[in-house]
Amino acid sequence: MPLPPLVAPAPRLTPAELERYARHALLPGIGLEGQRRLKNARVLVMGAGGLGSPVLMYLAAAGVGTIGVVDADVVDASNLQRQVIHTTEDVGRSKVESARAAILAVNPHVHVETHDVRLTAANALEVLRGYDVVVDGTDNFPTRYLVGDACELLGLPCVWGSIYRFDGQAAVFWTDPPVGRGYPAVRYRDVFPDPPAPGTVPSCAEGGVLGVLCGSIGSAMASEVVKLVTGTGEPLLGRLLVHDALAARWREVPVAPDPLGLPVTSLVDLDAVCALPERPVPDAATISVRELADRLAARDRGEDDFELVDVREPAEHELVSIPGARLVPRAAFVDGTALAALSPTRPLVLHCKSGARSAEVLAVVLAAGFDAVHVSGGVLAWVEEIEPAKPRY
Repeated sequence: MPLPPLVAPAPRLTPAELERYARHALLPGIGLEGQRRLKNARVLVMGAGGLGSPVLMYLAAAGVGTIGVVDADVVDASNLQRQVIHTTEDVGRSKVESARAAILAVNPHVHVETHDVRLTAANALEVLRGYDVVVDGTDNFPTRYLVGDACELLGLPCVWGSIYRFDGQAAVFWTDPPVGRGYPAVRYRDVFPDPPAPGTVPSCAEGGVLGVLCGSIGSAMASEVVKLVTGTGEPLLGRLLVHDALAARWREVPVAPDPLGLPVTSLVDLDAVCALPERPVPDAATISVRELADRLAARDRGEDDFELVDVREPAEHELVSIPGARLVPRAAFVDGTALAALSPTRPLVLHCKSGARSAEVLAVVLAAGFDAVHVSGGVLAWVEEIEPAKPRY
């Protein structure tokens, strides 16, 4: 059963808009009145990344009158495989400014509001307030919980999506839907009560993501926005849509309010909860990439002896590696299998992508009695300072 339209119609469409949106005007349930509702809508998109890109482009093309974009990052070359709103020329540019330019190129009739900020408990309500719908296309758990909690406090519908490797999910969460329509008041925490334990869910930067999957899930999310604004069709409220791109299958999982769930009364930043715990690393147990380069040169001359160990995943090692590094993924240290395969008498030099995982492994090997250090900044610092021709990711 459709919900009532979320937005009142704008007074009129201009002749140019009538021509642009003619195919929408022919659709039962949307028509010219629905298009006027879209023109009057204010939609906030959290993240101008993999999911935000198709959502922003399709909402702009659909004629959503005001589109807000929240993102504090700049465009990186590794984004371009999936974040189709940005181009090669945008590398190094603010994502919200890059997105704004792309949106206006698609549809100059749209008004774009940019929020070049990192969402926090202190600013979330201010950023979200005044919009009709919030679209959560973020890629980290602290922000997802913050957006979900802020939408609950403000009574806003949240169109949510998530992707990882070849799998994607989409849903609508809303704690204040119109009564009498049979839709449950499901919130993000009803489906995902608590953040996962730190380190248990790899990021897309560690595990990868199929670029075209962003288009599949992002298009589904944009469709939900149009349905909510115009009061057309059945929204994904009370249903979780799951897509397996490898099997080319979509399925539904019913979701319902958690009877034991406590209402959100205030916002809390969860960065510390979701992050790996910081491990104190003695200065003597940390070396720079330039020190590593000197030690590798000395090892080649027979003046030093150590085992350089890469604790990343195989795909990361294949993508870019430091010469002479032996791949032993972090998980093998966590379960203890790596310790038996390494010589206890040979010093270890550990590295990962940026230094976080190698610091974690360093604590394990030091506790086991190994002589070890780790590389500050990891392979990213190595590429930046030693071998700049190698790819970044």
